[in-house]
Amino acid sequence: MSHINLEPGFDFQQAGKDVLDIERQGLEQLDQYINEDFSRACEMMFYCQGKVVVMGIGKSGHIGKKMAATFASTGTPSFFVHPGEASHGDLGMVGPGDVVLAISNSGESGEILALIPVLKRLQVSLICLTSRPESSMGRAADIHLCVKVPQEACPLGLAPTSSTTAALVMGDALAVALLKARGFTAEDFALSHPGGALGRKLLLRVSDIMHTGDEIPHISQDASLRDALLEITRKNLGMTVIVDDLMKISGVFTDGDLRRVFDMGIDFQNASIASVMTPGGIRVRPTMLAVDALNLMQTKHITSVMVADGDQLVGVVHMHDMLRAGVV
Repeated sequence: MSHINLEPGFDFQQAGKDVLDIERQGLEQLDQYINEDFSRACEMMFYCQGKVVVMGIGKSGHIGKKMAATFASTGTPSFFVHPGEASHGDLGMVGPGDVVLAISNSGESGEILALIPVLKRLQVSLICLTSRPESSMGRAADIHLCVKVPQEACPLGLAPTSSTTAALVMGDALAVALLKARGFTAEDFALSHPGGALGRKLLLRVSDIMHTGDEIPHISQDASLRDALLEITRKNLGMTVIVDDLMKISGVFTDGDLRRVFDMGIDFQNASIASVMTPGGIRVRPTMLAVDALNLMQTKHITSVMVADGDQLVGVVHMHDMLRAGVV
């Protein structure tokens, strides 16, 4: 491309804002197309016994890939098939019980139109998402979803901009409506994202990261304050739990309590732990989500917390355990 001088006074910010205004107007128009056809499309996908197969070519293909990914991660089994590849074998991935969602702004995509007779023969339900209900795809569809916009944000009216945004938003509307209809939960969402930070936050439980057995800092009820300090130092969790012979919790003594004891001028050599411990103490269940335990610790301004089954001590979890597990 030859070098072109920038027009004097050209305002990039204004050009960007013009695009936002045009695309915003397009989305405002989209509201009228959330209608009975939208409801029928949702019902068709909700009761689908197979998968929702999304198709599109060019920019519509890029939108279709994102749409299929959103469906799949929100409880609607889905995948994307390129129409060109479908004509050369990939259509074998589509079968009875599936629903095909085909995207084309013009509704005249030759690659998709070539597949429609085969889809009809396979008795696959067809939803077409275009800007022209009277188009070839619009007429062939079992259900047509209109995504017409007043104009493209591209000043030449050529580059798909407002139209692809509208298609993307319509896909989100379908996916979220189905999510709500299925009663899809945050934990369901995490099951399809186990490798990421979201999965760790929503799936990891306290029992997965707590210290157990010999790692638990604990002393008996008749121990001395000196014994407590030694146990805190050995286990390095900033606290020790006071328990009976059956690990039933009596109280807890923390680094914070130690600072309080200093201010009281207590005899460290002779004081009993029972006289300075905090009775009872904050505790969480082993089945609690780690992120919920973290929120509790932050609210209470503590760095470690007892894990208990009723009054029975089963573990201790520290803020550092949360950090290592990627919960924070």
